[in-house]
Amino acid sequence: MVGIARGRLFKCKGTMMLIKAERSVKGSSLIELALCLPVLVLLVLGTVEICSIMHLKQGLKLAAYEAARIGLVPTATSENVIAQADLLLEGRNIKDYSITTQPSDPTRVGYGDLFTVTVSAASDSNTLFGGWFFSGEPITESVVVRGE
Repeated sequence: MVGIARGRLFKCKGTMMLIKAERSVKGSSLIELALCLPVLVLLVLGTVEICSIMHLKQGLKLAAYEAARIGLVPTATSENVIAQADLLLEGRNIKDYSITTQPSDPTRVGYGDLFTVTVSAASDSNTLFGGWFFSGEPITESVVVRGE
């Protein structure tokens, strides 16, 4: 026959055998915490890092798109295109970036011609944890528009 007394299980008849003690529950909880906490922390930090890279990619894509639209204006110069991208990238606090256009002079873009703006930035200086997973890799986004 098994009885319960003050939260402890014991076996009646014969020797008293302690099956479950309160301190063993605390000990097993501590072991579970020691095993699961590093995994959970790594999962949370990895999620933050991935979201930071996604935010960076979206900012680069937006800057490239807006700069490409400026480049299609008939009186636009290369300086106008770069200034528009600079404005958006600095507004999003993106650092260590480069902007290239193809062709380099947007006044050469005629009706039906393609105009490409490429924006790239270093992942190390633009993430919260210094580019854990993307260390040393540049993030690049391009937009291609057709002259109107």
